[in-house]
Amino acid sequence: MELEQFNIPRFLAVLPLFSDLSPADLARMAGGCDLKRLNRGDTIFRYGEPCEEFHVVVTGQIKLFALSQAGQEKVIELVGPGHSFAEALMFTSKPYILNAQALTSTLLLTVGKQAIVAEIERDPRFCMRMLAGISRRLHGLIQDIESGALQNGVQRVIGYLLREYQIEAESPEQAFTVALPVSKATIASRLSLTPEYFSKVLRELEEQGLIAMDKRDIRIIDPQRLATYGVQ
Repeated sequence: MELEQFNIPRFLAVLPLFSDLSPADLARMAGGCDLKRLNRGDTIFRYGEPCEEFHVVVTGQIKLFALSQAGQEKVIELVGPGHSFAEALMFTSKPYILNAQALTSTLLLTVGKQAIVAEIERDPRFCMRMLAGISRRLHGLIQDIESGALQNGVQRVIGYLLREYQIEAESPEQAFTVALPVSKATIASRLSLTPEYFSKVLRELEEQGLIAMDKRDIRIIDPQRLATYGVQ
């Protein structure tokens, strides 16, 4: 897809934040957006750089991560198509507190702060939609923190494998396949596990007949048994 052919107003219209805007509003908002094509490994921003926009993934996968003084990486979040990041920080006038990098070939939409502030001044109701979106994101992060603190490693891996399924599947008994969007090492970091332990858990689940692995494709053979595995 050529960037010039991408319809930014149409894409904005399907995002919850902008879905109530009129065609004229969407066209005006699109004027404050920038569309970028990123290659795997490209940096979107680094810790300490000024934050004057937020970002929406159109296609691809973005990694948000922190680096220790020793250079050790901790993945904070993986962001996929249709999801945004850095909205809350944009309003604080503070620099980025994380790093962001493309994990795959990615199409990224950047929305400038000035365009957002102008829309809020035109329609205060838009501010409420921004707050609702930020609140949903905060709630999700709190759930992730709770999972990391209250669940053991096996439960965290199982939760990750079942997360997409629990949202979309109609039958809890139906087998399905999870395609890992990024490397196992990246997912392990996201779950606060070592790559070795993450692989060990997957092998254990396979030995128990709960999953079947084929590289990055993981077949969930028995979702109900998997959901209750290891629960005392």
